Formats: sequence, C-alpha cells, structure tokens
Amino acid sequence: MARLIIIGPEGRSEKELGPSNTLGRHPNNSHQILDRIVSKEHCHIEQVGGAWEIRDLGSLNGTFVNGKKVDRAKLADGDEIMIGSTRLIFQTASAADSQAGAVSKPPPIPAGAAPAHVTASAQAPTVVAEPQGTSKTPQSRPIKSVTIAPGAMVQSHIRTKLAPLTDHNFLPERLVQDEEALRRDYEKLRASYEVMRAIGVQLDVDDILTKIIDAAFQLVPADRGVILLYDEARELTPRCVRTKRAQADGEEVKISTTLIEEVLRDKAAVLSSDASVDERFSTAHSIIMQGIRSSMAVPLLHGGEVFGIMVLDSQIAANAFTEKDLQLFQNVANQAAIAIQNSLYAKKLEAEAVTRERFQRLLSPAIAEQVLSGNVEVKKYGELRETTVLFSDIRGFTSMSEKSDPQTIVDMLNDYFERMVEIIFEYEGTLDKFVGDEIMALFGAPVSHPDDPYRAVKTARRMMEALAAFNEERLARGQEAVQIGIGINTGDVIAGYLGSSKALEYTVIGDAVNTGARLCSAAGPGEILISEHTYARVKDFFEVEELPPTHVKGKAAALKIYRVVGERASAKTVAAG
Repeated sequence: MARLIIIGPEGRSEKELGPSNTLGRHPNNSHQILDRIVSKEHCHIEQVGGAWEIRDLGSLNGTFVNGKKVDRAKLADGDEIMIGSTRLIFQTASAADSQAGAVSKPPPIPAGAAPAHVTASAQAPTVVAEPQGTSKTPQSRPIKSVTIAPGAMVQSHIRTKLAPLTDHNFLPERLVQDEEALRRDYEKLRASYEVMRAIGVQLDVDDILTKIIDAAFQLVPADRGVILLYDEARELTPRCVRTKRAQADGEEVKISTTLIEEVLRDKAAVLSSDASVDERFSTAHSIIMQGIRSSMAVPLLHGGEVFGIMVLDSQIAANAFTEKDLQLFQNVANQAAIAIQNSLYAKKLEAEAVTRERFQRLLSPAIAEQVLSGNVEVKKYGELRETTVLFSDIRGFTSMSEKSDPQTIVDMLNDYFERMVEIIFEYEGTLDKFVGDEIMALFGAPVSHPDDPYRAVKTARRMMEALAAFNEERLARGQEAVQIGIGINTGDVIAGYLGSSKALEYTVIGDAVNTGARLCSAAGPGEILISEHTYARVKDFFEVEELPPTHVKGKAAALKIYRVVGERASAKTVAAG
C-alpha cells in the first residue's frame, strides 16, 4: 500500500495507508493529526481502482495539494499535501520501498562540516574550507584550504571549450544512425546513472556534494575535486574539497582564476592540458604555481544561470584529461546541478513549512499564504494602521481553577480555545495571543478589510453561540458552565514584530488596545461591549443598547459604551453575501 510522511507541530511520523483513510484532529480518524488548525474530520484518502484520491470533508481551512486548494484530486507519488500547519508527503508503495527516508528531514551537518568561509591575505584571497571529517572512501581525505589565486592571467589560451549542453534528449533507437552519437548518448546515461546511484536518496547539500565528487573520481582520472557555490553575498565559496592522495599538513589547493573566469564568462566547460609545460600558460601563474598538469572546470547551471562551478585537476599525469573526459565531466555537472537544486529546494520548502506553521498559529491559512507569497507585507518594526481589537475573558476563572485539578483546567481551555480560534479564523482575524484564559484577536492587522469592525462584532456573536454549545456538552457531563465577557474597540495602533532579536512576536500596541482590554474587563458574563468608535462603524448592522458612560482605568473621561444585543436584517444580508 501507499504511505504518508507527516511533518507537523508534533514532529515527523510515517503512516501506512489502507484502502480508505480519514484524517483529522479527532482520535476516531484513521490517522489523527494533532494540529489545532486541522478540522475534526478534515479529509479522506482512498484507493479507487489503481489510483489514489484525496477528498476534502468540508474542512474549515481547506486541503491543499502542491499549493492548490482542492475539493477532490488525484494523488501522485511525491505530492505535497497541506492541512492546517501540517505537511504530508504522499508516497506510492513502489516509492516507499525504494526510496525509504527520501523525504526525511536532512540530517544535521556533521561537526567540522560547516560551510566554507573566506579569510583575508595580503597577497591572495584565501578561501578556507573547513575539514569535512573522515571520508568513508580510503582514497579520499579532506583538504584544509582552497585558494583562488590571482596573477597575470591568460584567458584565451584554453585548449578545449564546450558550449553548455542544452540538448538532453535521446533519439529513438530506429533513428540512430551515427555510432558516435550513440556513444555520446551512452556516456550521458552512464554519467547520469553513476551520479544518481552515488547520491541515492540523500537531501543534505554537503553530503550530496561529497558523493558527486566521489562519483566523478570513478568516471574521470582526476586527483582532486572542488565544488564552489555562490553564497548569499554572491561570492564563490568552496563547499566541498576531495583528494585521492594524502596532502601535507597546511597544503592548499590553488584553483586557477584562468579557468574560473572562462567558465563564468562563457558558461562553458573548459579544459587546460599540460599547463606546467605549455608555453601558452607561461604567464598563468595560478595554474603553474602547483605544477598542475591538467585541469577541467564546468559550470553548474540552473535556468541558464551559473550558481556554482565544479573543478577537477591532475598533478600526476601529463595529458590526464581528453575532450571526451570534459564531455563526460559536463554530463556529471548537469546531473549534479539537478541534484543540488533539488536539495536546496527541499531546504527551502522545509524553511517555508516552518514559517507557514508559525504564521498559521496567528492567521487563517488563506491570510498566511498571502503573507508568505509576499502579497501582504509584515513590517518588522511596526506600522501605524487602523485595527479593531477583540478581547474575551472567562468570568470566574480563578474560582473555577481552585475547584478543579490543573489537568482538567488545561483540557477545558484547550477545547474552548480551539472552538474560539476557528471562529476568529473564519472571519479572517489574527490571533494575537492567549494570556491565561484571555484571547486577544485583531481585525485589520496584518491584513485589513473595509468591514473589519463588522467582522470583529460578528466574530464575538459567533463566539457566544459556540460557547452555548460548549456549555451544553459540559452540563451533560456534569461539569460547570463557562461564561465569558467580550470587549471590542477600533482605533489606530502600531502593528508589527516587536521584541528582541531572539524572541519576536507579531502584535499591536497603543491606546486603542488598552481601551479594548478595559471594555472586556467591564463586560459581564455573556456581554459584548463595544466602544463608540466601533459602534459608529457597525450601527447599521447590529442592535445595541447604549450604557451609561463608564470610567475605566487609565482614562480620565468616562467612555461611551454599547452592549450588542442582536443583529439587524442588514447584518444577515452581509453574512449571506
């Protein structure tokens, strides 16, 4: 059968799929997903004939397959499913058997295998790659440093240059008439096979680079190999260095800028042969300074752009490399580029999943996707924006806590919070925080709507309705009913990420926030109190009672407040629309 790899707030797990499977938060599902944003019965996966299908079960936050929201969809091996903040990877039986562990979280970088860094030198910029640890290959050992050495460069005396290989297609057997073309195709397949066999199911970039060079050593008679990748500062940095022979302590590998500049300028594979005796390289000090007799450099291309370079050289044999070796090395690089980009993309997806999970703790999935896609900007240091702030608080919570054991209180709060947050997200509000038994929600930050005050009051009404159903269940179990009061205010706030560099959280601050909190404190059990600023924006939609002006803490003047008692017909029309 097929299986799911589940990556969510509770960690990573693998589940075998039966012919019919339900997924959701409730323990009665075939596979329980412990994610607050997942519905109780969220989606259904079943085998129909020889295919697999996923069907959304009317979940609140939707089911996404490869980033697209679906009601029903066919599943293929490797499809990524998002429900709530949980990521699911679907694998067919064949893939699960042959690629076990292929989507596991990349292992941590071994000690000493950190990315390379650059150290300054008065004569030459020395790029230092930290030791990679003991190799499993007896003929390979780490090299301590790599230098891209400057000097008087000869950029036109390259013996062989190959244009980027853009044709990766193979002719049908009946159309093959050229024996040389057949041999070239065979070499392409051989290179692809050897590289992919070496890489296997590895996802860690540094492990992949090591395996790529080891595979290149099996295909080409080279002594040393280096892979350089662009870092975030757009500097070529060595990420992997391998050698077949032992190196003296402190010995550096010096890479020719002659080769590097040719590769970067023309995006071409280049070969220098017998550099130590070739008069054309007599001024290319970066090549002859180590007696390098043959070198090859090939670009790593993605989307037509160079993102790295692979270099192989030989210090032992004259004429070590031929044009055929360069072509083979170019084929290795093509496969390596795909593997490296897949690994980098996997890391990007993992980082995005973490970011998405964080956002979806605050925002509804639809709003979180807008933030992640860049359609909505979240200012780190805050921005002034009009926001409607909703506070709700359980009345008599202290006495309730004194009469019950801690675990009972925690279970009650989790059940209560889950129901309330679903309603906040339904109206595209932002969950700011929980403070004990208090909920603070925002409407207008980080995403604003013209009717944010209406959404806030409508949310409060729905919360009261959900609380009534919650209390019916509690009373049926012989438990005490829960009562809440809600306060809502609209005004300008500073919204953004606030805190230290190590502990940032998205929130709002300002007098409008304080006023909302004071209204919540003034609200009695079952009451929804709104300020005059909120009332001015929702008076056409809700029935209210004006209360006597009330003095609250921190305010010199009494506040005009209103109690929401019902909805007008116009509010129901808005809700239906």
